[in-house]
Amino acid sequence: MIKYTPANNLKPKVGDILLSEPFLNDPFFGRKAVLLCENNDGGSFGLVLNNYIDINAKDLLNDFPVIENRISIGGPVNRTNLFYLHGCSDIKGSQLVMDGIYLGGDFEELKTQINEGLTSKKYRFFIGYSGWSPGQLDEEIKSRSWFVTTASSDKVMDTSDENEEVWKKLIQKMGEGFNHIASAPVDPSLN
Repeated sequence: MIKYTPANNLKPKVGDILLSEPFLNDPFFGRKAVLLCENNDGGSFGLVLNNYIDINAKDLLNDFPVIENRISIGGPVNRTNLFYLHGCSDIKGSQLVMDGIYLGGDFEELKTQINEGLTSKKYRFFIGYSGWSPGQLDEEIKSRSWFVTTASSDKVMDTSDENEEVWKKLIQKMGEGFNHIASAPVDPSLN
């Protein structure tokens, strides 16, 4: 017998992906995938990978090139700031999040590399971030609001899938006990 919500007792670590449970009715986190960028005694910080908005970085930043990448709302916190991931180990001040992916660093260096032809699969932008106070994320995982999984750096940097498709593909990748969750309707009364 398969439980409807399988146990997922992984302890989240930096570089993991948090997948919301299928019926979470929240505009920021319902059917979302969050890259965990920081997780320590002071709390947790992440970026929603699949909450795209229809805007270009050039519309947000002066003297910035038009880019192909879609921008995502990273979460409900600090939505006046732009956060970014990139695959450039040489950018000063950046923080390694997972193999081949860095957070932040010298923005002018990133901008220079983009202007010099940095491939669009090597950077992406987020407005705002997701944050949890100390112990909050652990409690939400225990209550099964989030599943903890992993993804390749290519998947994290890919902005080509539609919002819910990102979530579904990552849930399905978790294995047989999770396949039914990926196909669950948003509203369980429609089942």
